[in-house]
Amino acid sequence: MTTSTVVLSMARRFNASDKAVYEAWTNPQLMKKWLFTTEDTNQVTKNSLRAGGSWEITDRREGTDYRAVGEYLELKPPHKLMFSFKMPQFNELEDRITVWISMVQDSCEMAFVQEITVPHEEGWTEEDIKKAGDDYSSQSQEGWSGMFEKLRQLVETPE
Repeated sequence: MTTSTVVLSMARRFNASDKAVYEAWTNPQLMKKWLFTTEDTNQVTKNSLRAGGSWEITDRREGTDYRAVGEYLELKPPHKLMFSFKMPQFNELEDRITVWISMVQDSCEMAFVQEITVPHEEGWTEEDIKKAGDDYSSQSQEGWSGMFEKLRQLVETPE
């Protein structure tokens, strides 16, 4: 299968510590509140938090389970995590996500980069490839924006 890569970059600032944001990305009890799922619809959240370790989240929407899985590629708590991401029910293509977290005065900045693998259909032109990349990027950005809002609520208003 022919593919290309489109890079999505986003940034957020939180009134929280770098440790709290890192923990929200890596602790299953927190991950299930915002990362690809919600507490109400979550079926599975598990991980093996080490380089080479795997993670998995399953969310149930309207009776269908959606699995997100991947492998941790690099972990430097609380400042960086890099992991692969795929949703096997759609295809075997894998994206790579890198998150940098840093304290800036008394707030936390998070930089997020997703290298999105875009599948091509036979006979596509450069224009088709660009349009598909733009579509994948804007859909991902919309999804992450919603998740990052939940992440903000989680880290800025701890229970």
